[in-house]
Amino acid sequence: MINPTTLFIIGLFLLVALAVIVGEIFTHFGQAALVGQLLVGVLLGPTLLGDPLGLSTNATVVTQFGGLQTLATFFILLMAGLSVSPKQIRETGAASLLLGIAIFFLPFLTGSALVHLLFPAFTPIVDLFIGLTISITALPVLGIMLREFGLLDTGFGSMLLNASVVNELCAVTVFAILLRVNAGGGSATMAVLTSIGTTFLFLGTVLGIYFLLRFLANRPGWKNWLRGVRSTWNSREAGFALLIVAGLGAALYSQYLGLTFVIGAFYAGMLITPEVTGVKAHRSMSIVFEAVTWGFFIPLFFALVGFGTNFTTLGSSSITIIAFVTLTVFAVASKFLVGSGVALSLRWTVDESFSVGFLVVSRGAVELAMAVILLDAGVFTTQMFTIVAGVGLITTIIAPLGARPFVTRMRAASHRARREPGRTPPPWVGTVYLPPGPSSERPPLPGQQP
Repeated sequence: MINPTTLFIIGLFLLVALAVIVGEIFTHFGQAALVGQLLVGVLLGPTLLGDPLGLSTNATVVTQFGGLQTLATFFILLMAGLSVSPKQIRETGAASLLLGIAIFFLPFLTGSALVHLLFPAFTPIVDLFIGLTISITALPVLGIMLREFGLLDTGFGSMLLNASVVNELCAVTVFAILLRVNAGGGSATMAVLTSIGTTFLFLGTVLGIYFLLRFLANRPGWKNWLRGVRSTWNSREAGFALLIVAGLGAALYSQYLGLTFVIGAFYAGMLITPEVTGVKAHRSMSIVFEAVTWGFFIPLFFALVGFGTNFTTLGSSSITIIAFVTLTVFAVASKFLVGSGVALSLRWTVDESFSVGFLVVSRGAVELAMAVILLDAGVFTTQMFTIVAGVGLITTIIAPLGARPFVTRMRAASHRARREPGRTPPPWVGTVYLPPGPSSERPPLPGQQP
C-alpha cells in the first residue's frame, strides 16, 4: 500500500504537470489554458478513469488536497482583486458600466428563475447561488482572448475589460450577501437586512482603509518613513509577504463577518494599488505573486475542480441531462443576447456587437472558486457542482470560437477604412472606443463634447 504522503506527492505531480502541459497545448488551438487544465482533472477523476490512484478515497490525501484547494482559491481571488482598482472603477465610462451591470444582473435573475423551473425542489437561496455562478464573465479569460485577437491594448478591449470588472464586482458583492443570508437565522427579512448591513460594514471598512492609505501616500512624513523602513528591511521579497499578510487579514475579517474568506481576499487585492504602495514596490510584488499564482496555483486549482466533478452523476436521470443542456444553452444565449444587445443599442456595427456578445460568454476562476466554496459548505451537491463546472467548461470553449469570425470581419473593416481616402478608420487604439461611421451619427461618450 502506498504511503499517504507519497500518494499525495504523486497526485500533485500528475495534476500540476499534466495541467501545465495540456493547458499550454490548448492555448495553441485558440483556447484558454483552463479548458485543458479542467479536462486533466476530469480525466484523472471519477468521470473517465474512475480515480485510478484512489486520491478521492484516501482520507489523508483528500484533506491535504482540500487545504491546497482552499489556498489556491485564496490566491485566485486575491489576484482577481489585484486586477481591479478603485481608480479604474471611478473612471469606468457609461457604456462599460451599462454593459457590466447588464451582463451580470439579467443572466443572474433570469437564470435563477430558470433553475427554479428545472429544480423545483431547491430552495430559493440555492436557485440564486446557481444563477449567480453561471452569470460571471471571466476577467482573466476575457483578457486572454483579447490578447489572442490583438485587441487587448485597444479602446475596444479597454471597454470590455472595464465591463468585466463591473460584472465581477457585482458578482462578488452579491455572493457575499447571499452567503450571509444562507448562514443567518431568524426571519428571511431579518436575514437579508443583516446580510446587507454586514456586507456594507465590510465594504465601508475596506474603503476607509483605502482612503486612509491614499491620504498617507501623499504625506511627506509617511513617504520618508516608508523609505526608511525599506532601506533597513533585510528580508527578501518583503512586498510579497506584506501582500499575503494583508490578504489573509482581510480574509480573516470577512470570514469573521460570515462573508467567507474569498470576499476579503478579493477586496484586499483592490487595496493594493501603485498609488498606495508605490509603483516600484507594486511592480515587484506583482511579478512574484503572478508567477506563483499562474505558475502553480491556477493550474492546480482548475485540475482539482475537474477532479472534483463527476459527469457520470448527470446520467442518473434524463431530467438531469436536460437540465444541464438547458442551463448550458441559457448560459451562452443570455450573455450573447445581452452583450450584443447593449452594443447594438450603442449603435455599434453588427460584427462589433456580436464580437462583444461572444467574448463575454466565457466563465472562469471566480465562478469556479465560488462553486468550490458552495460545495464545501454543503450548498452544492457533487452533481450540481459538476453541472456548474461543465457549464463553465463549455462556455469557455464556445466563446473564442464564436467570436473569431466576427472579430476577423471587424478588423478587416478597420483595415479597409484605413485604405479609403477621406474616411476616418475606427480608432482601435486608445482609452475610449468610438464606433465607426460619420461623426454626426456617433452618440457622445462620457467626458466628450457632443
